[in-house]
Amino acid sequence: MARLRPDQPFIHPDCQITGSSFGEYVEIGVGSRIANSVWGDYSYCDRTCDIANAEIGKFANIASFTRIGATDHPMEKASLHHFLYRSADYWDDAQDDPDWFAHRASRTAKIGHDTWIGHAAIIKPEVTIGHGAIVASGAVVTKDVPPYTIVGGVTAQPIRCRFSEAITARMLALEWWDWDNQRLRSALPDFRTLSVEAFLEKYELTVASSV
Repeated sequence: MARLRPDQPFIHPDCQITGSSFGEYVEIGVGSRIANSVWGDYSYCDRTCDIANAEIGKFANIASFTRIGATDHPMEKASLHHFLYRSADYWDDAQDDPDWFAHRASRTAKIGHDTWIGHAAIIKPEVTIGHGAIVASGAVVTKDVPPYTIVGGVTAQPIRCRFSEAITARMLALEWWDWDNQRLRSALPDFRTLSVEAFLEKYELTVASSV
């Protein structure tokens, strides 16, 4: 029997999950912390990830120790410290600062469909990773990444495009990530064996004939 299911996420032990929702066939690795995030179908993260205030697309591949939506401290204030906004931890007569937490939650990081986020990468708030993009291990991403582009480094810079502009446009138009589970299963041999060009040639015709 298949390990992953459409009706509930596979959440490994020792995870902390708050304010988040999950699509079909999602897996969350052991010891991960997920907060205020929405996960698309088939996406997963490996162990010990820290993901907050994020929209994760479908088929996202997130390696271990990745951090997405890494939170900021109030750099423009007189102090950076928790006591400014987690004030109730320090004084009985003080309240936490709801405006600061609302500000953090509003700064959404967006991870596109069929993306690969490498080991220990960091994606800053309000950054969008385009569909099909790859973020190299250890990269710190502070700017948007175009679709089907590979980036790496600190701070992350483009390394190369995965495909030509024409192939990229065709892949984005095909939108195979919206196929249902049975159609994916039927196409599995072609995903495994065909080149991207051959895959497009076959399935663009299939899509066109079904319209």
